[in-house]
Amino acid sequence: MTWRCVLDECPELSERWQANWPDCPPDGSELRWLYASRWVRFHSLPESKRYADTPAEYDILLHRHNTVLSALFNGQEVFVVTAAYTGERELVEPLKYPEPLTLNPGARLWMTVTEDEEGEEFSIYSHMLVTRRSWRPGVLDPLLRAVADDVIAGVLITDMRMSRIYHPYDGGADCILESTAERDRLEVSCEDWLPARPAGR
Repeated sequence: MTWRCVLDECPELSERWQANWPDCPPDGSELRWLYASRWVRFHSLPESKRYADTPAEYDILLHRHNTVLSALFNGQEVFVVTAAYTGERELVEPLKYPEPLTLNPGARLWMTVTEDEEGEEFSIYSHMLVTRRSWRPGVLDPLLRAVADDVIAGVLITDMRMSRIYHPYDGGADCILESTAERDRLEVSCEDWLPARPAGR
């Protein structure tokens, strides 16, 4: 399987991306395999529980997300990337599932990528939508909660150079950093939130 960019509306952003993550699409699951030496995973609830059921658990979940995000981006501006998945090459609104736009207000199309897989007749297109935000705790809580509830996926939060990646998912977050040493420092600072098994980093 290979990825192919079929539309690039923000070449400057794409240059920043490629400078840090060559030959990798803006996809958190791909990044963590290709850059495993710089990747760490944190779980969002005690005992690695996947989904929150109570207000108290949502408070814990959002506290963990905001703590790690502040460690990465305190006092900085960030890019917030959401993905709209469709069967069409062009992004046509209104979307059947509008959350990538409604939960990322002001987002504009960055790029559209697809997977070239042998034998597949139907293509899925990932339309990457981006905004620029000033980071502060709580500013992305609606988006983070929607990710935690599996309402939306494919979210990336990066610094302005796109050299640090925060990829929340339903159950936690993957962080891909600039170096193994930086990954190790972040890992130590939030070690109580690591997966129980080292293999699940």
